[in-house]
Amino acid sequence: MRVVRLRAPGGPEQLTVEEADRPQPGPGEALVRVYSAAITRGELGWPVDRLPAIPSYELSGVVEEVGSGVAGVAAGDEVFALTPFDRDGVAADYTAVPAELLVARPRALGHAESAAIPLPALTAWQGLFDHGRLGAGERVLILGAAGNVGGFAVQLARAAGAHVIGTASASSLKSVLELGAHEAVDAATRFEDAVGPVDVVFDTAGGEQLRRSGAVLGVDGRLVSVAEEPPGGGVYFIVEPNRDALQELARRADIGELRAPPVEVYPLASAREAFARSLGRGWHGKVVLAVAA
Repeated sequence: MRVVRLRAPGGPEQLTVEEADRPQPGPGEALVRVYSAAITRGELGWPVDRLPAIPSYELSGVVEEVGSGVAGVAAGDEVFALTPFDRDGVAADYTAVPAELLVARPRALGHAESAAIPLPALTAWQGLFDHGRLGAGERVLILGAAGNVGGFAVQLARAAGAHVIGTASASSLKSVLELGAHEAVDAATRFEDAVGPVDVVFDTAGGEQLRRSGAVLGVDGRLVSVAEEPPGGGVYFIVEPNRDALQELARRADIGELRAPPVEVYPLASAREAFARSLGRGWHGKVVLAVAA
């Protein structure tokens, strides 16, 4: 089978497409025929302590076979998942993953769009609800609301009954409102002068916006960041796979309540070009590797 490997620290130039033996699913694992594998910006810096490594941690595909002790998924099931970061990723024709993480993919979407959901949508879910404890009627400020994580956060916060305010570049303000934000603020301005006290700040951008965000937190306000360690005792976290939350996200995608980001699709053989595209500026969306036809 074909597999993409990062052979040395660095950027896309360190990627190779190689031939390898098809893995066998161990106990509790499922072998998945990968149809699409999504790319996250900057992810080639994650596995540098265990090279060579296979990148990409979001997949959509079809279960080929299951190992011993597996229940709940079977050969032929169409699934998607966020896979663990401490093992090889899924940029390959086949991959063995913990079966407990696999969820029936949204049937309203294709494989490429399905693969683009798990990491950014789970990040938004965990930032808002697990760490931010956002509730109905509360006010939330989402920094970087036009990005992949921010866009999902806008949709999820609005669906939860919160008053949603998002920051974005001037050219993206309309799209933030279309996703469901009640207010959209130009990130180039002093948002703290335009935004009243909020219960939660969810930061996806980092930098100066994050450092100034404490000015808009109300009493008992919560500051959560997925970009960098926030000041003043806020919470920084790294997303974790979560089957229950992903099932709920799939349900919402199927009934049209959750919109996937736009995708750009590259063949597996063009992995270098795909990863280089993911590092580009000025475009919001996910780069996805098309693995199976």
